[in-house]
Amino acid sequence: MTSSSTSPNGPTSPVPAPRAPVDAPATLAEPQRRIRALHTDTTVTVYQAYSPALGLPAARDGRFPAAWKRERMTWIKPSFLWMMYRCGWGTKADQETVLAVEIERAGFDWALRNACLSHYDAGEHADRAAWQRELKGAPARVQWDPERDLGLRALPYRSLQLGLSGEASRRYADEWTVAIRDVTPLAREVRARVRAGETAAAATLLPEERPYPAPEGTPGLRRVS
Repeated sequence: MTSSSTSPNGPTSPVPAPRAPVDAPATLAEPQRRIRALHTDTTVTVYQAYSPALGLPAARDGRFPAAWKRERMTWIKPSFLWMMYRCGWGTKADQETVLAVEIERAGFDWALRNACLSHYDAGEHADRAAWQRELKGAPARVQWDPERDLGLRALPYRSLQLGLSGEASRRYADEWTVAIRDVTPLAREVRARVRAGETAAAATLLPEERPYPAPEGTPGLRRVS
């Protein structure tokens, strides 16, 4: 399964340790929900993982190949460590090639403004029927999942997953993408440092993910932060 799956799963063998309560109040430094991403004035980097048959040509050419199914929903993740949790550091079947996809901020923001939460939330929707109507017509879905630490354990605050379908998926692949890099070697190096107990060294290798200014109306942020 690639990261186009609509039901994200965890790694097969996470580093054992007590898990933080995922719905605990956020710390003063971190609101419970926030987009954190490597970004510039014009672009934002998201992560996906694919089989080598898809991932390697995409990284080589800097664009998704024709075999990349533009009609399917695809999930993009601004959090590198959440991607590592999802793909098991690039060890899961059909997720062996980890890609850093740099896309236009204008496209990313458009998707957020036109997205719907992937689940019903009484604090954001008048009723379940209203949510279902919004979900049916939305080209993007927002899901807030527990952020991960270097051991891939859940942290007490959440990060974004953004699902793209229809128009959003096509525009992501063919209009918004600026560059695609194969970061599988980085994933392997960070994992090796963690396994060796060199967590400080591993942390220095991580992408510099800073708070991202989510556009007004981003689902899940209307009453949380």
